[in-house]
Amino acid sequence: MKGYRKYFTKKIIWFFITLFAAVVLNFALPRLMPGDPVAMIVSRVAQGINDPAAIRQMFESYQERFGLDRPVIEQFFIYVGNLLQGDLGLSFSRYPRPVADIIGAALPWTIALQLPAILVGWLLGNVLGALAAYIRKGFDKTLMPIMLFMGGIPAFGMAVILLAVFGITLGWLPVAGGFEQGLIPHFSWRFIASIIRHYHLPFWSIVLISIGGQAIGMRSMSIYELNADYVKYSRFMGIKDRKIVGYVFRNAMLPQVTGLALSIGGMVGGALVAELIFSYPGLGTTILQAIREGDYPLISGTALVITIMVLLAVFILDVIYGFIDPRVKATQYD
Repeated sequence: MKGYRKYFTKKIIWFFITLFAAVVLNFALPRLMPGDPVAMIVSRVAQGINDPAAIRQMFESYQERFGLDRPVIEQFFIYVGNLLQGDLGLSFSRYPRPVADIIGAALPWTIALQLPAILVGWLLGNVLGALAAYIRKGFDKTLMPIMLFMGGIPAFGMAVILLAVFGITLGWLPVAGGFEQGLIPHFSWRFIASIIRHYHLPFWSIVLISIGGQAIGMRSMSIYELNADYVKYSRFMGIKDRKIVGYVFRNAMLPQVTGLALSIGGMVGGALVAELIFSYPGLGTTILQAIREGDYPLISGTALVITIMVLLAVFILDVIYGFIDPRVKATQYD
């Protein structure tokens, strides 16, 4: 247990160090963007007002309301203090709506899209890679070129292909939105059916690009393990091939578990791209609108939520990896 305790302590320390760095970057980077969000708000609100003094007073009022009239370092400590209380601030562009409410409305859509797509893509990719390594012959020659092709397509490319083929050319599926326009979100079969129809294109655009990379990685690791000395020795000793293959694919899966954490980080970006292309009402669409409007609190809050999702996923998978691989414990004593 001492080895595991040391391993988990290191992971927890690095988790909080990375989280602090993310908080600093999420505060600083939006403020380095060109443009003044308060000026954008005032120009929208003050349409038809010709009094420069009134416009100036309005500008200063909004700056004071959002805390932008204070020094940057003071703004940072206020930001951190609010975060510790669970307060992400008020949206500039949708004032006086809290950022937490906006993110809370978009987050379920992103989780419902990303999590199943990541897991399905990872599972299918590993199964296909293992079959290609074990069966070989025609299965390998047919499957792997397809996997290589799919793995090389960027996230936006796959989304555009599916959109053009199944949405525009064939007209089988809707091309934009999370549900049919004009419907009010409520629990009914019509609303659920509309969500499912709009769900297909962004879901499969994420799944298909992840299958290729996972299959290629699993095939390579499985071939390496199948040619290892312990496999040859086990076969020489007369151990049944089914039992040997079980150990082979268990060992081959270890790097793939770590790869799942990395794929989650990458797939968050891919999922956000899919959301933007299909106008899916998740965090991707929310953060794009916030960037266009220079909404500092909404940009920081959305980016922070995405970062925490990735960090938690990586941390949980690291913990799982520590339990399934006994070598992790052994390295802590070196």
